[in-house]
Amino acid sequence: MKRIAALLCLMLLCATRALASEALTVAAKGAVLIDAASGRVLFAQNADEELPMASTTKVMTTLLALESASLDAQVTAGKNAAGVTGTSLYLSEGETLSMEHMLYGLMLRSGNDAAVAVAEHVAGSVPAFAERMNARAAALRADAHFVNPHGLDADGHRASALGLARIFREAMQNPVFRTITGTQRKVIPWVGNEYSRVLENKNKLLSTYEGATGGKTGYTGKAGRCLVFSAERDGLEIIGSVLNCPTWFDTAAAMLDYGFEHFRMERAFEAGAAVGRVPVVNGSEESVEAVAEEALRGAVRISAPVDTVVSLPPSVDAPVRAGDVLGTAALQSDGGVIAQCNLVAADAVEPLNLREAFRRLLRSWLLRGR
Repeated sequence: MKRIAALLCLMLLCATRALASEALTVAAKGAVLIDAASGRVLFAQNADEELPMASTTKVMTTLLALESASLDAQVTAGKNAAGVTGTSLYLSEGETLSMEHMLYGLMLRSGNDAAVAVAEHVAGSVPAFAERMNARAAALRADAHFVNPHGLDADGHRASALGLARIFREAMQNPVFRTITGTQRKVIPWVGNEYSRVLENKNKLLSTYEGATGGKTGYTGKAGRCLVFSAERDGLEIIGSVLNCPTWFDTAAAMLDYGFEHFRMERAFEAGAAVGRVPVVNGSEESVEAVAEEALRGAVRISAPVDTVVSLPPSVDAPVRAGDVLGTAALQSDGGVIAQCNLVAADAVEPLNLREAFRRLLRSWLLRGR
């Protein structure tokens, strides 16, 4: 009995330690981890409070620039760009670089002058560009309010850790952004100088953390050290952000470790996969195939059970257009929906014509006669 009691105590101790290892507390005023595929929050610590975010602002600046201008567009630095304070590319007034080179300077060197030049090129002025930034944030359901494109301290310039992570998640869907943020070193022109600009990415995780895919640093006296970051392992990509975090890189690594230790990627089906058929009333075809509009996948806890729930109507009326939404499919785990996608019609189904209606009626009559 003593041996059994000792064994039970040991098992309880191990279980307690295991539960304790699942808890995570970080030295940041705001922190969050989300699944890049579904947007599911995997860890949060004061993730909804809006705080100054310094140069992590430049993620939104770069996203808007990529959505608004071509990479070979010529961007000229005006006096507002050349005169901005803080981290700089040392653009001279009137200096012109391609949008692509400006964005590398923006993301790797964190050039505030490049941020102003890009904003003025895209929107005509910094205030007009800030309006676009705020509209885009609202569309992404990201709690953020922008006053400028670079992140220097300004009243009202702030974002929540979750809002920042959502903005970065959207940006990472853009392959050009993903390439830029994942680049460790880039050489770009320096007009009027015998040397080129050599840009080194300030995100140390790219060289120190296995699977790191991107990120952006930021620091001001008011904001403290801020970082948005991402990494991918075994098909699971995790995005995180920390605001006002003295140990930004160490904390980011610990958060990513936590994510990869406790979660895995679950794939229900890929985009275009056939999920079911729906009868079509008075249609030229008797049914239409329902396919996944996008991949249904998301991060789930390592040991958690997972269910895929498909919702399709008993029938639809003709006509049906290819791409019409017929229903939904959801990935469920931990008592909630992890990810969801629309199920759409694979093909068009036209209304039934008189000839086909007569043919069906005749076939039905013949079958009943048997």
